[in-house]
Amino acid sequence: MKEAIPTDWQEPHRPLERGLEEVLEALWTEDEKGSTRREDLARVVDVALTEELIEKLKAGGQVVENNDGSLQFTEVGRSRARAIIRRHRLAERLVNDILGMPMPEVEVNACEFEHLVAPGITESICTLLGHPRQCPHGRPIPQGRCCLEAQRSIEAVVVSANQMHLGETARVAYVNTKNYSRLHKLSSFGFTPGVKIKLQQRSPAFVLQCEETQLAIEEALAEDIYVLREPRLEREPVGPKSHQVDPR
Repeated sequence: MKEAIPTDWQEPHRPLERGLEEVLEALWTEDEKGSTRREDLARVVDVALTEELIEKLKAGGQVVENNDGSLQFTEVGRSRARAIIRRHRLAERLVNDILGMPMPEVEVNACEFEHLVAPGITESICTLLGHPRQCPHGRPIPQGRCCLEAQRSIEAVVVSANQMHLGETARVAYVNTKNYSRLHKLSSFGFTPGVKIKLQQRSPAFVLQCEETQLAIEEALAEDIYVLREPRLEREPVGPKSHQVDPR
């Protein structure tokens, strides 16, 4: 089912104290799993789930408590939590996709980032990333105004080389791998930042033209190469041509 955008999605909320935002974030993630009991929240929230925090959220009209002790968003609380989750999951994509941070560091940096980003900056980050639908962990990213206004043809600015279109030309932004032998192999092939590459073939092997050389590489290596896409109008049409491949 397509996500419904709340009517107040374009109105920024006044900042809450960090502890309250952490509880709202945890409530959202637990609600996605289908359980919002206090004991479930206490296990995942990054602050102590005190009675004081719960009462502040209730008094502020953010949540209500059911007879079984579970918590439930009000409309205002869900809208606020939605904005927090959107910032957090976009931050995860930013530090993973653009900054190249390994997954263990993604969560920590995203947690700090989400409390500092203004609504306008969030929209800019989302546009830069190509309006991603999921965070690196596979959880959905709530849509924003920029997502709704974006044309269907808008694509991510930075993607891994295995996501390029056949015949597409792009420039290497960075190589993201913790495997030294892979890094050395890609560097020896010439896949360094700023180099222009073109996807010539997908099957049975990935064939990339790097400067004047055509190279056949495994898809796993192509996944490690992140490229900066050129505007769609500059991409060359793809024809049914055969290509001779450097056998490296």
